[in-house]
Amino acid sequence: MSLAFCGNENNSAAYNVEKGVLNNGCFVDALNVVPHVFLLFITFPILFIGWGSQSSKVHIHHSTWLHFPGHNLRWILTFILLFVLVCEIAEGIVSDGVSESRHLHLYMPAGMAFLAAITSVVYYHNIETSNFPKLLIALLFYWTLAFITKTIKFVKFCDNGVGFSQLRFCLTGLLVILYGMLLAVEINVIRVRRYVFFKTPKEVKPPEDLQDLGVRFLQPFVNLLSKGTYWWMNTFIKTAHKKPIDLKAIGKLPIAMRALTNYLRLNEAFEAQKNKRSPYPQGSKSIWCALCWAFGRPLVLSSTFRILADLLGFAGPLCISGIVHHVGKGNNTIRPQIKILGVFFISSQEFLANAYVLAVLLFFALLLQRTILQASYYVAIETGINLRGAIQTKIYNKIMQLSTSNMSMGEMTAGQICNLVAIDTNQLMWFFFLCPNLWAMPVQIIVGVLLLYYLLGISALIGAVVIIVLAPVQYFVATKLSQAQRSTLEYSNERLKKTNEMLRGIKLLKLYAWEHIFHSSVEETRQKEMTSLKAFALYTSISMQCEMFSLFASFKTVIIVSFVVRSTVKALVSVQKLSEFLSSEEIGEEHDKCSEPRCADNHSKYQVVPLKVVNRKRPAREDWNNYSSHMRRPVNITEGDDFCVKITNGFFTWTPEGSATLSNIDIRIPQGQLTMIVGQVGCGKSSLLLATLGEMQKTSGNVFWNSPEKETAVDTEVRKRGSVAYASQKPWLLNATVEENIIFESSFNKQRYKAVIDACSLQPDIDILPHGDQTQIGERGINLSGGQRQRISVARALYQQTNVVFLDDPFSALDIHLSDHLMQEGILKMLREDKRTIILVTHKLQYLPHADWIITMKDGTIQREGTLKDIQKSESELFEHWKTLMNRQDQELEKETIIERKPVLERKNLRRTRYSREALLKDDEEDEEEITESDDDDNLSSVLHQRAKMPWRACGKYLSSAGILLLPLLVLSQLLKHTVMVAIDYWLAKWTSDVISAKSDEFNHSRYSRVFSILCCLGIILCLVTSIAVEWTGLKVAKKLHYCLLNKIILAPMRFFETTPLGSILNRFSADCNTIDQHIPATLECLSRSTLLCVSALAVISYVTPMFLIALLPLAIICYFIQKYFRVASRDLQQLDDSTQLPLLCHFSETVEGLTTIRAFRYESRFRQKLLEYTDSNNIASLFLTAANRWLEVRMEYIGACVVLIAAVTSITKSLYNQLSSGLVGLGLTYALMVSNYLNWMVRNLADMEIQLGAVKRINGLLKTEAENYEGLLSPSQIPQNWPARGEIQIQNLSVRYDSNLKPVLKHVSAHISPGQKIGICGRTGSGKSSFSLAFFRMVDTFEGRIIIDGIDIAKLPLQTLRSRLSIILQDPILFSGTIRFNLDPEKKCTDSMLWEALEIAQLKHVVKALPGGLDAIVTEGGENFSQGQRQLFCLARAFVRKTSIFIMDEATASIDMATENILQKVVMTAFADRTVVTIAHRVHTILNADLVIVMKRGVILEYDKPEVLLEQEDSVFASFVQADK
Repeated sequence: MSLAFCGNENNSAAYNVEKGVLNNGCFVDALNVVPHVFLLFITFPILFIGWGSQSSKVHIHHSTWLHFPGHNLRWILTFILLFVLVCEIAEGIVSDGVSESRHLHLYMPAGMAFLAAITSVVYYHNIETSNFPKLLIALLFYWTLAFITKTIKFVKFCDNGVGFSQLRFCLTGLLVILYGMLLAVEINVIRVRRYVFFKTPKEVKPPEDLQDLGVRFLQPFVNLLSKGTYWWMNTFIKTAHKKPIDLKAIGKLPIAMRALTNYLRLNEAFEAQKNKRSPYPQGSKSIWCALCWAFGRPLVLSSTFRILADLLGFAGPLCISGIVHHVGKGNNTIRPQIKILGVFFISSQEFLANAYVLAVLLFFALLLQRTILQASYYVAIETGINLRGAIQTKIYNKIMQLSTSNMSMGEMTAGQICNLVAIDTNQLMWFFFLCPNLWAMPVQIIVGVLLLYYLLGISALIGAVVIIVLAPVQYFVATKLSQAQRSTLEYSNERLKKTNEMLRGIKLLKLYAWEHIFHSSVEETRQKEMTSLKAFALYTSISMQCEMFSLFASFKTVIIVSFVVRSTVKALVSVQKLSEFLSSEEIGEEHDKCSEPRCADNHSKYQVVPLKVVNRKRPAREDWNNYSSHMRRPVNITEGDDFCVKITNGFFTWTPEGSATLSNIDIRIPQGQLTMIVGQVGCGKSSLLLATLGEMQKTSGNVFWNSPEKETAVDTEVRKRGSVAYASQKPWLLNATVEENIIFESSFNKQRYKAVIDACSLQPDIDILPHGDQTQIGERGINLSGGQRQRISVARALYQQTNVVFLDDPFSALDIHLSDHLMQEGILKMLREDKRTIILVTHKLQYLPHADWIITMKDGTIQREGTLKDIQKSESELFEHWKTLMNRQDQELEKETIIERKPVLERKNLRRTRYSREALLKDDEEDEEEITESDDDDNLSSVLHQRAKMPWRACGKYLSSAGILLLPLLVLSQLLKHTVMVAIDYWLAKWTSDVISAKSDEFNHSRYSRVFSILCCLGIILCLVTSIAVEWTGLKVAKKLHYCLLNKIILAPMRFFETTPLGSILNRFSADCNTIDQHIPATLECLSRSTLLCVSALAVISYVTPMFLIALLPLAIICYFIQKYFRVASRDLQQLDDSTQLPLLCHFSETVEGLTTIRAFRYESRFRQKLLEYTDSNNIASLFLTAANRWLEVRMEYIGACVVLIAAVTSITKSLYNQLSSGLVGLGLTYALMVSNYLNWMVRNLADMEIQLGAVKRINGLLKTEAENYEGLLSPSQIPQNWPARGEIQIQNLSVRYDSNLKPVLKHVSAHISPGQKIGICGRTGSGKSSFSLAFFRMVDTFEGRIIIDGIDIAKLPLQTLRSRLSIILQDPILFSGTIRFNLDPEKKCTDSMLWEALEIAQLKHVVKALPGGLDAIVTEGGENFSQGQRQLFCLARAFVRKTSIFIMDEATASIDMATENILQKVVMTAFADRTVVTIAHRVHTILNADLVIVMKRGVILEYDKPEVLLEQEDSVFASFVQADK
């Protein structure tokens, strides 16, 4: 058929111009081409040549600055314009299909207009981002011309009687309106920006965010197209593939999304609520109102998008039913009747009766619906993240202002607050994510039921009834699920507690051969956990069943409903908790009425230190200062301004109702001098410090502070406390490096830092740490001993440049040398010589002579204050009492002084740390060597290669753990289930086609319905089988992996625990086991389901139209690359999201614990600033993760839409030519509609699976640990039952090392110990004393020589036997939670009388007798409810219980006072007269009564003889030790 612009029929009216040129339709259409050609000619050169010089006018980082008015309106109008033009092209083609020749003028102008519209928006975008508005004049002309030519066409249609019944008339009218509106937008730009026709154009500046190079999150700033398709993320995701994403790569948050901005918005809403209803300003109702007021608008937007998307979603099924209907009729277009201006016109009904038109419409509807749906998700999630940031900031500010009584009275614990932050804020965030569903659900259900009713009649209502019936079942299952979840959590917490104890005491367990007891205890808890996990799995399977039923009832909504309902309930509970927290008492509330406006930084609220809780009423004191200053002035003048703090007639209490803790306090603390506060335990010394800092409730009296600077008279009127350097009794450390803990937010001064380190004798400790003073300490780093923690806390107070220093018992955990050194170098030299005011609470009375002023306390009152001389005169009795105590302490000092007067580190196992460090360094060296070798092949590329790969090996390990039976069942059931699902749909399609083709009334449905019912039942059964198979597999693997891991770890050699951080082993048992227990099975199920659904959908489409396979190839390639790039970025962002959450939660718990210190230092604002930084970095990671997910989903949805379009076009064509049945066309299209959903889920689950398999990989790494060799060469029958009966030890040429690649720690040691001898071993730190004791237990690697006990070489014995027949007491006392009985005898072998006897020997009988329950009294975790000395005694008793003939004491009396130690020495000598006792001595005088003494140095025996013999030799090392110890 020939082609002509106006057609070439013989009687064509196309060239007829008798009635005037403008009445010729073809001419008018040709005229309409002119504006478009004009635009294309003008803009192309400009677009291609570019406008390089102009863009330099504004220096901004991003080309996303959108600043022309009407920007979004222009984009929306352009999109509508493009859609109308597509319709116009289609209308032209369809109406022209019935003519004899082709009329190009019906659709070519529309095609040109389509091109021009795209060009116009590209041109506009480029001009806007390069900020050169003068070039917009071209668009002004274009819109004007287009508007005029279209109007002419429209007018001519009206003249010729074309009306609304013709589609072309409506489209032309629409185009006139659209061009007119675009013209108006263009004129508006000129009006506002004045870039042309005005003398002075308007200057504009880009927003602050775009000028900031750090802002990389561009979603709020880009144009509509980029916003909808997340186009701006492309570069980000591409770079993620090249190098890993870190916090630097994601940059800063835009200002509008920062926690501070959102907090201010929320606070404003709270204030507005307060003003509305003053009686109860903090109830949950007002919190909901405030949240809606602050964050309601974006939610309304999100809900609107959601409802729009849901309504558009119904276009899919309607179009498909139309296509099937028309294909059934052969797609015969009704021949148009009307011919005007020489061409045919068609109505909209005729237009929509074309199956191809419906296919294109379906494509557009899908694109629009998916874009809007993703926009709705994005807006809801962004709002949720903003809300979370705001609430966290709100909670933090409340913490900073909380009064202490909440904490001390147990109304609020640190744990509760951390839960509020970690769990409840996230619940609220999730609620806001799911919120749009609340309004969208009803709309969806109602419209769905109506549509079904319209299509199917009354039977649709049956489906609705099924949904209604299933809803309560779903709700019931949901509640059961959450209960199962809760009990699982409780058991897993208990299991972790046990595992933690087991790992902390692993050395003891191995030495006592108790591994099996603890192993079975952990396994027992694990069994309970598995039982509740089984319940969880069962309910999950049932909920899958409900999904299955609801699918047959043709609805997916039910599942989401149960989810939303659960989320809503949780959110209500969270808000209730939040309102209780926000209404708890604040500091200084009583005086708020009369106080000056409070500034946000100056007060604070919240404190938790379990027993001594500390934080009270600070502004209160400041306010009283203001009112009392008038009456105070004269006093100051008479007394002179030489005091720093003065309390007059003070009564202080912790709780408003409680009795006074401190009463009648009248003290003066002199300026620039050292004041000591002494008194018995519990007399209120610490409380006095806190009362002075304003942390307690003041019932009466005044506290005056005097700033040291000489102020003017005006200044003195208002005296506020400045910053006070405060070291609390329980040291508080940040999760930061040692250096950051000491400097504590101040500026770094190297000289001062060195001096402080020296004064606190921290250098030796710092040398041991893996990274020196850059080592992370606290929750996320290395755990320090009590003494080290205390000295770092004191070092912080010394380092600060404040005028006042409060030290609360800084010597409690230090030995005598460290205390002396700290007193001399730190307190006297650094502080007092600097004329700083020091208040020191202490029990060490020997330091009293250094004090300038002494305050003695008794039972919460001041007993006496004055100088030491005053007290000697007035309270001679007290002074004498002090004197005797001081003498006792001084003697102790002399005794303990060891040869070199260098401060010895506190009782810390230095050797262990040192060896493990050597090993670490060695490992590092090896690693470095490996790295340098591999440097040749590009290092980065190999890392990237690793990142892009799926961890297949871990996946194989996971599945192989399931066993031979389960794996085939899993695969087969999944395949069968999906086959049956496809069969059901195919059968329905066949049934429909047969009904249509039969066209007779006597169609027999019975056969069809029978097969259908059988298939449905099969489907339901298979659904249950697959979900059970998946859950069962998951549980079996979880059980097996945990069992193997526990076995491996508990049997690992001691070396492993010394070189592996405890935290990382615990993480395998907590986070990784949790992932394997709960997350992997669900992800695996989802992944297999979505993959199989995707495959079955594509298979069905290909079966219906094989042509589809050709188009599938390019789509599959695109899909592969999208998922490949996405997975890498997603994994990095997911890890960033997790890793940024940890510091945030740590910051909260740190603040709660160290509140007193923060408030004493007046550092509230600095900590708030830190919080904002942590919150923002967590939020930006979450936002990027959300944007990445949307980026993927939009792309997958578009690919899905293309699949639908291709499937529709191919199947329509095939059915027209090959008589494909209409039922199959419907089947193919229905499947095509679902492809995009499955694709999304598949890629998302693949990314999740990859992250989760990391857990399997890490556990797998630990499973490769070599176990100790527990087998012996001798069988149990060859070992005498009572071995070792005599206790004779022969050591022959023994050499020992900690690891095969380390130096020996004992070299060629030989000794002979007769039965019943008492041996003392001494030597300096690191001489090999402890290694000697460990060699008896084969805890270290004996590579030469042997130890023979009672004639048997210990190397031949099974480890279990050897270790269970010897006893040892370690220098670190270890107690386990449980009863005293369990701690003494976990094997349950002894009678009560034996246990009491052991306790009597250990001097503990009276202590235990006094406890409730006696032997069954509870021991808390780590034995925290006993003092260090008592714990050591329990460990002694534990060793006495095992009546073995060989008994080793490794510095076992280090933390026991002198008197008890003397008794013990005697008891050991008498009770163990017939046993061999090896004592490793810390204080040499303890082994003077021994039968033999071994002096060691650097792993070699230096001296070996009776003590009296060695003492007689002048030059013996032992003699010099004893001399120094006198």
